[in-house]
Amino acid sequence: MLTLDHTMMRVEDLDAALDWYQTYLDYEEKGRWEAETFTNVFLGPEDVHDQGALLELTYNHDGRTYTMGDAWGHIAVRCEDVYEAYEELMDAGAEDYRDPDSCGGSYAFVKDPDGHEVEIVERDHGAKWSLDHTMLRVEDADEAIGWYVRKLDYDLTRREEFDDFALYFVEPSDAPPEAMSVELTYNYDGRSYELGDAWGHLAVRTDDLHETWGTLVDRHAEDYRDPASCDDRYAFTKDLDGHEIEVVTN
Repeated sequence: MLTLDHTMMRVEDLDAALDWYQTYLDYEEKGRWEAETFTNVFLGPEDVHDQGALLELTYNHDGRTYTMGDAWGHIAVRCEDVYEAYEELMDAGAEDYRDPDSCGGSYAFVKDPDGHEVEIVERDHGAKWSLDHTMLRVEDADEAIGWYVRKLDYDLTRREEFDDFALYFVEPSDAPPEAMSVELTYNYDGRSYELGDAWGHLAVRTDDLHETWGTLVDRHAEDYRDPASCDDRYAFTKDLDGHEIEVVTN
């Protein structure tokens, strides 16, 4: 099973980003990798599930700036009551972006300091503020669903179809409710999307990097960065819309 391990975002001010997630979402640092040219910090709730996903913040030391693009949509975090959760965030000083009333009363949105959208969704499972899903926009729903089903052995677990768009949720077949899923958003108007570089990748976790990479190549996943090119520590492929998928080991 290729559990969803983390979602990576790039940030322009690491201290500001860490302060935001630690202040408003009560995240704690789960791990850090300090390299010569960049820093990776992994964050999550104190009581995150052992198959729950983390958030990776990547800070490049050269002072670059990033473009958001629109091929990535948001991360979503869990709460028991969206009105109470949003009021809590407002009282703590978070910026008012899209309150529950503007979203039909069932969800809401805030933004982090770099402009990444964070959706707040009501769930009866998982730690408060734990990652529920990451939303990606896709240009062909049938092909996108097929990629995740065939390449990663994921199941289509939920679908919501509306007048002008549809949402499809995919995840490993044996994933617990506390795990993260991927939301594929398909707009019917035929628009195309720009990836930007403010979002980095999704990561899936495996017990055997080389075996999993061989399976992906056999299934004609894009050979983007193979294990050998990544010091045999991880590897990268891409889905059909260009979203990068990292393969990491336990």
